Amino acid sequence: MIFVTTGTQEPFDRLIKAIDELALIFPDAEFKVQAFTADYNPVNIDVFNKMLPSEFDVSIKNADLVISHAGMGTIISALVNSVPIIVMPRLLKYGEHRNEHQLATAKKLDDMGYVNVAYNEDELIAKVKSIWPQNLESLHKVGKVASKELINSLSNFINQ
Repeated sequence: MIFVTTGTQEPFDRLIKAIDELALIFPDAEFKVQAFTADYNPVNIDVFNKMLPSEFDVSIKNADLVISHAGMGTIISALVNSVPIIVMPRLLKYGEHRNEHQLATAKKLDDMGYVNVAYNEDELIAKVKSIWPQNLESLHKVGKVASKELINSLSNFINQ
């Protein structure tokens, strides 16, 4: 199952349109999509506007692939559960967010090799084609709790 989420704050029609196209390319794939849409009405996928946190957690755990905006909550959830993720950042120039923090997040995680990043719709479709379904691999894993190194570093900083 491919779990797609755009978070709960704003529409992300560019991503949903690309997912709708992917559903045509991969007609046998199951797409579960949580998103808000503004102007685009998907034809090939069903979209849920909201999802309970428990449903979100189950969807991440059951996913073979997660496709998401560059929101840290979703990214961390995928990495904790060792689920491959492709992120496509929302962009200010399209009015998808208030600033470019998602672009900065995506670039940093891309540079670190932690997640697959698509910077536009064509890259997203190409990345999915390159990994679905035979090359699914989580690029990085994080633990459910902070490392001792991080805790010690924060403690030292606070105590200075």
